[in-house]
Amino acid sequence: MLKTFIRTLATGAAVVALSAGAASAQDMPRMGVVVKIGGIPWFNAMEVGIENQAEALGWDAWMVGPTSADPALQVRAVEDLIAQGVDAIGVVPNDAEVLEPVLARAREAGILVITHESPDQQNVDWNFELASAEGFGEAHAMMLAEAMGGDGEYAVYVGSLTVPLHNAWADAAIAYLDENYPDMTLVADRFGVAESVDDSRSTALDLMRANPELEGFLAFGSQGPIGAGRAIQEMRRGGEVHVLGPFSPGQGRRLVHDGIITGGFMWNPMQAGEVFVTMADLLHDGQEISEGMEIEGLGVVSPDFETSNIIVDQLVTLGADTVDELAEMGL
Repeated sequence: MLKTFIRTLATGAAVVALSAGAASAQDMPRMGVVVKIGGIPWFNAMEVGIENQAEALGWDAWMVGPTSADPALQVRAVEDLIAQGVDAIGVVPNDAEVLEPVLARAREAGILVITHESPDQQNVDWNFELASAEGFGEAHAMMLAEAMGGDGEYAVYVGSLTVPLHNAWADAAIAYLDENYPDMTLVADRFGVAESVDDSRSTALDLMRANPELEGFLAFGSQGPIGAGRAIQEMRRGGEVHVLGPFSPGQGRRLVHDGIITGGFMWNPMQAGEVFVTMADLLHDGQEISEGMEIEGLGVVSPDFETSNIIVDQLVTLGADTVDELAEMGL
């Protein structure tokens, strides 16, 4: 297993870094994957995928998880990887625009750049998604509408107001509900709290107190359903207020079985970690991504060469019938 340690960047920013393989293996190509925040179950699972695929393909690859979901820390982490002269950099961005200049510098240095959860990202070789933004948002909207009976007040969380993909999911979900369920009302603008259990919980408590008729939370960001669920438990409103969204099964299954979290959809973050290394390996070997190509972890792909996106739909349903099995898989 990978060893967790604190790596201090040249800029002085402390991040949790996870190093795969023997760092002294000079003959291996090297890759660092910078995620949104370290230490949460979603990215712990992604780290395992990075580790497994790095071992399988002969890479020295590791994950860098900032101590907070701060775009500036991601920039510093990428700068550190450029200084190390790695062969490839992967990023799950907190703020796509903030990262664009430093990703451009990485590519100018001859480093491959691969992103995930950032379909509008500039200065990348490829961005990959395991779910389309519209499909992911609408799937959650339909589940929320069914849980709420097609009417009532609801609130929306995203990871932060600068995470492009989370906001695209929210846009798709809200648009679907506005068009198909006019009796469902969004109580306020979306809240950028869903990378924090504590912030999600406290926001949910405030919203339920201010909006006694609130019946639902649509929480994009893996900590959102957990925090909102804990708030619903505290206020003894299980079964009255529904919470849906992507979350790590191992973290949320008790809340599902207690009837607090209704469910949601996710993709496999471990698989996403594997895809980072797979894509880097293909590109490092000089292989070109092409229409109809089969890529391990993504299947047969239809790349968008104008936007550098590879998008597939591999949604996994979260609910009482599936959450235990998914948790036992280490997700």
